Amino acid sequence: MKFSEFPKAVIKENVDYTVKEITSVIKRYGPRESGNSNCYATQKHIRKEMDTFCDETGFEGYQMAPKAFLHFTKTVSASIILAVFVCLLLVYLNVFSGIGGNNDFFLAHCIVGGVVLCGLFITMMEFLLYKPFCDPLYKKVEGHNFYAKRKPTGEVKRRIIISGHCDSAYEWRHNYYSKILHIKSLTGILMGLTIGSAFASVAVAIVTIIANFTDMGEFGYFMLNYSYYFHCFTALNMVTLFLFVDFNTISPGANDNLTGTYAAVCALRMLDMAGVEFENTEVVVLITDGEEAGLRGAKQWAKDHKAEYTEEGVETAILCVDTLTDLDYLNVYNRDMTGTVKHDQRFSQLVMDAAADAGHGNLKFANVFFGSSDAAAFTQSGLTATCLAAMDPTPADYYHNRRDNYDRLVPEAIETGFEVVLSTIFRFDEKGLEK
Repeated sequence: MKFSEFPKAVIKENVDYTVKEITSVIKRYGPRESGNSNCYATQKHIRKEMDTFCDETGFEGYQMAPKAFLHFTKTVSASIILAVFVCLLLVYLNVFSGIGGNNDFFLAHCIVGGVVLCGLFITMMEFLLYKPFCDPLYKKVEGHNFYAKRKPTGEVKRRIIISGHCDSAYEWRHNYYSKILHIKSLTGILMGLTIGSAFASVAVAIVTIIANFTDMGEFGYFMLNYSYYFHCFTALNMVTLFLFVDFNTISPGANDNLTGTYAAVCALRMLDMAGVEFENTEVVVLITDGEEAGLRGAKQWAKDHKAEYTEEGVETAILCVDTLTDLDYLNVYNRDMTGTVKHDQRFSQLVMDAAADAGHGNLKFANVFFGSSDAAAFTQSGLTATCLAAMDPTPADYYHNRRDNYDRLVPEAIETGFEVVLSTIFRFDEKGLEK
């Protein structure tokens, strides 16, 4: 069967089913912090449905620290604020007097510059590269990855995995208040000031330390005697970083990412309802936990299944679906993790071509330029993956805050996403990846 022959009524029924299911999940289980019982209950709820039309379902457990990924916003900002103002106090108490020459601010610059540099390093490891750098310092909980398989009638020669994550995010206060204050780019402005001033503080500290040992004229005199106060500006900007994440408020996660979760679930559900059976293509659903905790579930799945997916001769590709809401931004995200990860271009192009087959030829290749999707974890591990998403990147008013509820769902966007996913499955079964 080709996508053009697939019954439209089945797709529409599954869109209605998805809206009802997402509403029910949120009302029944509430927000789903990574690794908590609500996440696991949601996955078990999904499994009960999928057992009726899948050949195999199951869970794989793993350990993760849900707060480790974003808690650097508290520790880094608090450390910099304390370093700046404690050092300033010690300067005025003459504690640093005579250290490093005649300039009382020399040691203060060394300390603050070092603390800010360490903070930038931690931020890079956690948020830019998504490394589990801080995880050993935090309490571990058990997370679960849920999978379901629909096997072909014959030998498995190809395998396509449709993946979504069911956990939801801690609230990002900047995003929540941006709509209230009517400043759409509030997050970008405040984060830009925070990161920019941090880099500037490191530069100021380095130049001032050099000026302490080198004659730089009037510029050197200014840096030695007045530049420290720029660190105070950095410290004030760090207050917004400290307040950035509200760990006590968790998004309902209707769009991000129960829409992606049910895109995966309904992919198999729709194939079953239409009586579609593939001869050599296995279709797998993967519902991860821990995406909002730094892609931890996807990283664990990739680690556990890399050999299976790369060494057994079965062509395997993973399509991650993450938020189907803003149709104007429905794209294939072939670059990820703030642009540092490039997904497999063959598979990205296949998804793009499949979208055109489904009548959606206006999709573009795009970049997840702030944050990441589970697809990045798979690609980093050496697996073939890409991401399909439809979310305003400015960001959307519901992104990572309490507004991401079932009343914010967009059935038209869900339907379009379902069509692209189905078409991708049919095209992958027919053509596989271009060699």
